[in-house]
Amino acid sequence: MSVFRKYAYAWLTVAFFLVSLLLHWHFGWQAFQDQAREHHTTPQLAQFVTEAARDTFENWQSEFLQLLWQVVGLAYFLYLGSPSSHENDDRLEAKVDALLHFQGDRGKEIVVHLDRHFMRHPRERQPDVGDDELDRLLRGERPDLV
Repeated sequence: MSVFRKYAYAWLTVAFFLVSLLLHWHFGWQAFQDQAREHHTTPQLAQFVTEAARDTFENWQSEFLQLLWQVVGLAYFLYLGSPSSHENDDRLEAKVDALLHFQGDRGKEIVVHLDRHFMRHPRERQPDVGDDELDRLLRGERPDLV
């Protein structure tokens, strides 16, 4: 899979960002030239760049950075999770693990296979365990160990 296809949303976002930035500066230059003509002066590029950069960063500070922090920060903290958000999940998982461990070696085997099937970290490589293998395991059949 190509990088462009895999990260299409990110590339599209970057393209929208660059187009909007270029259009912002283009129309800003047009307005700067009009203002210079009204004051009977010649527009200076250095002065425009300073003004445009100031306006751009003011806009980013008030809109872009605030929204970026809200979206990325929220996604990051949801991904990591806070102790209070995982409290019930951890408790439930501990109970299920304890019940399975009461089944002896068979329960421990089920825990190992469940951990392999439902990886704990999303970036880890998913094992080659199909749903049919998990179903057989939960019915009490022995899994095919490779």
